[in-house]
Amino acid sequence: MAQSANMNVMIKTARKVGRGLLKDFTEVEQLQVSSKGPADFVTRADRRAEETIRDELMAARPSYGFLGEEGGEIEGEDPTRRWIVDPLDGTTNFLHGLPQWAVSIALEHKGQIIAGVVYDPVKDELFHAEKGGGAWMNESRLRVSARHRMIDCIFATGLPFAGSTDLPQTLKDLSQLLPATAGVRRFGAASLDLCYVAAGRFDGFWERRLNAWDIAAGLVIAREAGAFIEPIRTEAKDVFEDRSLIVANEGVFPALAKVIRNAAA
Repeated sequence: MAQSANMNVMIKTARKVGRGLLKDFTEVEQLQVSSKGPADFVTRADRRAEETIRDELMAARPSYGFLGEEGGEIEGEDPTRRWIVDPLDGTTNFLHGLPQWAVSIALEHKGQIIAGVVYDPVKDELFHAEKGGGAWMNESRLRVSARHRMIDCIFATGLPFAGSTDLPQTLKDLSQLLPATAGVRRFGAASLDLCYVAAGRFDGFWERRLNAWDIAAGLVIAREAGAFIEPIRTEAKDVFEDRSLIVANEGVFPALAKVIRNAAA
């Protein structure tokens, strides 16, 4: 499995940051019993992780731009290349001691995501892909599932939380999808949801109101594993413009897309 120099940098950085976050994660359980709780601690861990990623990536490729969830955007001397980073996808899970969170690093070139790494330190699962090179989890090649009947499929999505206006639409989605499937899961980390589609663990995934750093790395991994990906709104240019997506294997994508789009009509 040949890897580019950029991919080597991304993997090295993701593993380094993941090790630090894993140490922080072990502290969260201790903090749950305090009156203040672990929220401030996790916020600092998140910001520190992004700073480390930025320092590592910018040291290796000082001319590239950088877009991170915590620190915003830094324009690079090279306007065609940009890192897109979520240092801790699944912050709420992390905060509650739930072992479903990841480090997400993507590389964009001329508006296209060409490489992505999503690292789950708790399980030591490192998902990675480069455009045209296939998708991998550690040393194993990934491929989307072959299921094509909705009733056999498990799908993933996000669910609205406090302050969100998406509850009515989400209930419409679920009311039409749940009776036709083997189930829907909400794991709370979009980057891992996309990787689980790539690995055949989920047969599909949809979600709204996503940011670029939530999905950039997972997109290239899912595509390289054979997933079909489209925005929910067919008139949108791409998933980044729409801030939504539908992802599934080729066999089940038309049926999933029809249900979600009909629910949104």
